Amino acid sequence: MELERLEEYVWRIPVEAGMRVPGIVFASQELMDRAVQDRAIEQVANVATLPGIVGASYAMPDIHWGYGFPIGGVAATDADHGVISPGGVGFDIACGVRLLRSDLEWQKDVEPVIEKLVHVLGVHVPRGVGTKGRMRLSGTETERVLVEGVRFPLSRGVGFEEDAEHCEDRGTLAGARPEFVSEKAFQRGSSQLGSLGAGNHFVEVQVVEEIADVRAAGVMGMFVGQVCVMVHSGSRGLGHQVCTDHVKVMDRLMPSIGIEVPDRQLACVPLSHPAADEYLGAMYAAANFARANRHVLGDGAREAFQEVFGRSARDLGLSLVYDVAHNLAKVEDHVVEGKRRTVCVHRKGATRAFGPGHPEVPSAYRDIGQPVIIPGSMGTASYVLVGTNESAERSFSSTCHGAGRAMSRTKAKKVMSGPEVARKLEAEGITLAPAHWGLLSEEAPYAYKDVSEVVRVCEGAGLCRIVARLRPVGVVKG
Repeated sequence: MELERLEEYVWRIPVEAGMRVPGIVFASQELMDRAVQDRAIEQVANVATLPGIVGASYAMPDIHWGYGFPIGGVAATDADHGVISPGGVGFDIACGVRLLRSDLEWQKDVEPVIEKLVHVLGVHVPRGVGTKGRMRLSGTETERVLVEGVRFPLSRGVGFEEDAEHCEDRGTLAGARPEFVSEKAFQRGSSQLGSLGAGNHFVEVQVVEEIADVRAAGVMGMFVGQVCVMVHSGSRGLGHQVCTDHVKVMDRLMPSIGIEVPDRQLACVPLSHPAADEYLGAMYAAANFARANRHVLGDGAREAFQEVFGRSARDLGLSLVYDVAHNLAKVEDHVVEGKRRTVCVHRKGATRAFGPGHPEVPSAYRDIGQPVIIPGSMGTASYVLVGTNESAERSFSSTCHGAGRAMSRTKAKKVMSGPEVARKLEAEGITLAPAHWGLLSEEAPYAYKDVSEVVRVCEGAGLCRIVARLRPVGVVKG
C-alpha cells in the first residue's frame, strides 16, 4: 500500500479502489513501520470505505490491529448520510481512565508505606475475569446506573459531589436507552459495578516525575513529587455484550439495505436506521455504566488511602483531576471542508481532546483545554495532556489513548513468565498486587510500544500538549 509522508508525523494513504476518503496516520517512522508490519494500515483503508465518512480515516500513533477498526482509529460520518459501526467503538465501551491527585509527597509520605498501601488497595479493588464488584445491584438499580452514570453512586453517598463536574459529559451521557440493552448484558453487569476486570486494566499509585506545562499543571493541582492514583477500566461484561448483540443485528441487516464493506467486522447501518438508534442508546447506557464503574473504583482507592494514612480522603486532598473515555462514538459538530456539520465521531483507542474555550470542557479547565489521561503499560510512564484547538482541524478533536500493543499476548508470554516479570518490576522499585501472577507477562512493558514516543508524536502533530509525566510505584493489576 502506497504511503505519502506529508509532515514529520503525518502520513497519507491515498484514495484507492473502494475508499471514499484518504487515510491519515499520525506516526514517526518507527511507529509507522510497526503499523505496516501489524497490518493495521489495511484497516485504516478499510474504514475509509464506510458510507458517509467525511474528512479522512484517521489513526493515532498507538495504532494496532483491532476488530474491524484498528485500535487507535478515528472516523467521522455525516449525521444525515453516514453510518454507525460498533467496530468503531469496540467491545469495552467507554473504557477509559480516571486520575486522582493528592496532597501526599512520595519520599516523605508514601514511600515508607508503599507495600502496605498496595496490599490494602488490592483488598479494596475487586479484579480479574468475572469478578464481582464493590456495589451489587438489583435489576432496577442496574437500569438506573445505565441512565444516571456517576449520579447513581453519588446518590448512595459514594464519592464527592464535585467528582461529576470533572468527568467527561459530567459523568452522565444523555440519550441512554436501557430498553435496548439485552437481558444477558444486564445479567453480566449487575454484579460487576466497581470491579477492575483483567487484561491491561489497573489501579496504579503514581508519582509526578516531570512537569512540562507549569500553568496547566497548576490548574490541575499537580506538582513534582506528588502522589496520584490512576484507574483504568471500562464497562466490563455489560459493554462487551452490548457490542456483541448489536454487531450481530447490523451484520444481518446490511444485505437488505444495500451496504457492502470489505470486512464483516465493519458491520454498520445508516444513522437514520432504527437499528442505529437502538445501538446508540445501548452504547450510551454502557458508557454510563463504565463511568459509574470507575467512580466506584476510585472510591475504593480513597478508602484504601484513608485506612493506611488514618485521615479522610478530603484531608489527603484526593480529588478528581479528570475522567475520560477512549472507546466511544459521539454525535458532535465539527468544521468539515469549511462548513460546520453534525457528524458521528467514532473513537476507538483514541481520546477526545477539545481545546481551550470549548463549551464541553469543565469551567475549571476551559482556559487550558480538556485534560487527557494517557495510561502507561504497568512498568512505564503515564501522561497527563491537554487538548488543542488544532486537533479540531486535524483529527476531529482526537488524540492517542496509550502505548498500544506491539506484541500479541501469546508472544509476550514466551518472552518471560509472570513471576519473572514481577521480579523485574520489583527490582525497578514497583510494588505489585496482581490478580493472577501467571498472566502478568501478557501485559509486560515489553509487549507495548514506547508510550513516551506516542505522546511526543501526538504533541508534534498538534493533537495535544504534554502537561505532566507520571511514573508507577505501585500496581494493582487485573
